[in-house]
Amino acid sequence: MESGILTNQRDNSNQNRTFFAPCEQKSSKIFRTMLVLGIESSCDETGAALISDKDGLLADALYSQIDMHRHYGGVVPELASRDHIRRAIALVDEVLDKAHKTREDLDAIAVTEGPGLAGALLVGTSVAHAIGWALDIPVLGVHHLEGHLLAARLSTPAPEFPFLALLVSGGHTQIMKVERFGHYELLGQTLDDAAGEAFDKTAQLLGIPYPGGPGVSALAEKGESGAIELARPMIHSPNLDMSFSGLKTSVLTAVHAAPDVNDETFRANLARGFVDALTDVLASKLTRAMKQTGLKTVVVAGGVSANKQLRERLTTEVRRRRGKIFFPPMRLCTDNGAMIAAAGIARLEAMTPEELNELREKKSFGVNPRWALNTL
Repeated sequence: MESGILTNQRDNSNQNRTFFAPCEQKSSKIFRTMLVLGIESSCDETGAALISDKDGLLADALYSQIDMHRHYGGVVPELASRDHIRRAIALVDEVLDKAHKTREDLDAIAVTEGPGLAGALLVGTSVAHAIGWALDIPVLGVHHLEGHLLAARLSTPAPEFPFLALLVSGGHTQIMKVERFGHYELLGQTLDDAAGEAFDKTAQLLGIPYPGGPGVSALAEKGESGAIELARPMIHSPNLDMSFSGLKTSVLTAVHAAPDVNDETFRANLARGFVDALTDVLASKLTRAMKQTGLKTVVVAGGVSANKQLRERLTTEVRRRRGKIFFPPMRLCTDNGAMIAAAGIARLEAMTPEELNELREKKSFGVNPRWALNTL
């Protein structure tokens, strides 16, 4: 995503529908209507969004730090934290203004508590709790990956529970079984590099600036499938775990063996070979998960879910097996405040009045940089 602020006005197609009502609520809804502010600051993007359980996504804003980190070839945690400080409150004010709301209209705040960079997470949680304490409204810590899992439910039509989820991002590659809201079973994951990391490392070898994913994908469009064959680690293993470090090594070997690494045909064919290998592995593991679980509904989320070749391949494979596949709206594939607000609404709707009061009265907070999703 290009650096800068992206905003979205109210989506009228979502009117008069309740978002993310859990399959098993502990009590009736606590609020007649609920307006939740979502704040995301787990890595290199600052996001804020407003979601109403009645009207859906009212407004969102996102600031990407890509231009700043590109000079270093990757995310610099200290610089990321400092930039979140500069952006967070401004983005909160922006979404309130776009939605014609004030802070006093808020019923609750949802903020990313983890996983992510500790300093970056602390910025978002500090802002969220400061506003929450000032307004005497509950502040809920949200798991970043749970937000990604639910992002596809911001689209219309939305996937129904239960479903399989493939989370593919710069830091995570996991296959989850989502029985219902709050019930997540890890079926398989990468044992080393995440898919997004493999994209970035391949981009470096090809001289493509950070972030590498979009550049490698664009270059692959010019390449020929099969011209360069690369390793597909663990593609035939019976389990659902994955590995991408061997694919990275295979790319490195091809670069070292090339007569001219700057030859455009070679670069395009190598990018194509990499994308084909990675999508082969992900497609193989996902379709194996469909067979093992019997589930026909699939959600693909995370930053890499925006990749054109991956979308096309997974869509073909899932539909071939008479399944349904869902992706978040393109602009909600990367980290954003909307997915955090949505996850917050779902958790708030599942709370009893006693749990809500306990949350409101809590006057301490922390972050969880290594928070495992299956511990929720």
